[in-house]
Amino acid sequence: MQLFSTVQEMHEYSRKQRALGKSIGLVPTMGCLHEGHLTLMKEAKKNCDVVIASVFVNPIQFGPNEDYDAYPRQIERDASALEQVGVDALFCPSVKEMYPKGYHTYIEVENEFTNKLCGAKRPGHFRGVATVVTKLMNITAAEHAFFGQKDAQQVVVLSRVVADLNLPIQIHMVPIVREPSGLAYSSRNTYLSSIEKKQALILSQSLQKAKTAYLAGERNRGCLIKVVTETLAQEKMAVVDYVQVYTFPELEEFSSYTGKIIIAIAVYIGKTRLIDNIILGE
Repeated sequence: MQLFSTVQEMHEYSRKQRALGKSIGLVPTMGCLHEGHLTLMKEAKKNCDVVIASVFVNPIQFGPNEDYDAYPRQIERDASALEQVGVDALFCPSVKEMYPKGYHTYIEVENEFTNKLCGAKRPGHFRGVATVVTKLMNITAAEHAFFGQKDAQQVVVLSRVVADLNLPIQIHMVPIVREPSGLAYSSRNTYLSSIEKKQALILSQSLQKAKTAYLAGERNRGCLIKVVTETLAQEKMAVVDYVQVYTFPELEEFSSYTGKIIIAIAVYIGKTRLIDNIILGE
């Protein structure tokens, strides 16, 4: 696996791969890799000749009171894990490399995709995500980019960016990977104590209760939200940020709906904010 830290180095590598007729897959990450990330890498390996992973904790997607400084960074461990799953190149730029002095250009999706779910409580978050991922797609010249379903709203936003800006890249969403307990893998799980990890199981349990109701014929949005909120209330340490149900991928509200939907939640366990979701329907 080759390691690059500058845009110029990454450009040169990508140009050489494209000149050889090889397809390039990109997996953008903020590091502290877990099995969910590695599953994205493996999916990219199946679909592309060359896989480039990026590790960059992007400051412009964090709010002023969020955990940018404390966000876990384990680059040596991450590099070892990426090499073991066959990633071809790792791009680890500095903040100054990505946003040099005089940087003023940002990408913002101005519609209903970004003013709900995580976007409602994290103003500017998706502006930062859209900007950095677009830069990474351009820097790597990737034809495919892979993201996890746990960040489904992010996938919707980035798909909109790609469509609106006519970018020659395909966005792939890979299903959520879970620990044996049912807890969705997340870099922020490292913040949880052993007791909090047990308490956090209520997230996946609430979604499974909603799935059971859905498979039994429930299609009313309010009733599905109620199933989830009542289940979350059984864990006293869980503080709900949001519980929402929308059509997918349109992210529109409905009263009763028979198409594909997403049930998405954000919950604080202690000081740690966790997200999870489930997509149901055809």
